[in-house]
Amino acid sequence: MASKGWFNLESVGIGIPETQYFEGDSAFKFLGLSRTTRLYGFLGCTAIGFVLSLLGSIVLFLAQIALFAILYGLGTIISLVATGFLIGFTTQLKLMFKAKRVIATIVMLGSIGLVFVGAFVIRSDVLCIIFVIIQYLAFTYYSLSYVPGMTSAIKGLVGF
Repeated sequence: MASKGWFNLESVGIGIPETQYFEGDSAFKFLGLSRTTRLYGFLGCTAIGFVLSLLGSIVLFLAQIALFAILYGLGTIISLVATGFLIGFTTQLKLMFKAKRVIATIVMLGSIGLVFVGAFVIRSDVLCIIFVIIQYLAFTYYSLSYVPGMTSAIKGLVGF
């Protein structure tokens, strides 16, 4: 039974637009998630990812690099999972490795791993911060690559 609350997006006809990605994902059919539930999952994961990354950044100033790496890395991963709720996890994986964003995806995922290496293996605050900056830049490019024409604009701006 559908909720009659003020935030029931399905009853008012707004929310996540119907596209080829949203209804065809077998994970959502298997889990039985409605569009509204998927939007809640997206918003929840985005908020949790932001809070974890923010807490990680605060902990960095307290010179606890290992806790920083855990919080910041989890925050980034949960933020990535958030978009899976919108378009489907299988579709997201396919889109992540399309030609125009495959390098950004590999750099982003690799730098997440390198943050952990810098914190736990090398134990270098400076390297962790460098890897976080690389991760942030790759995540920004990755995110903007979903906006039509944005990758060409960025490449033109940077000079590639």
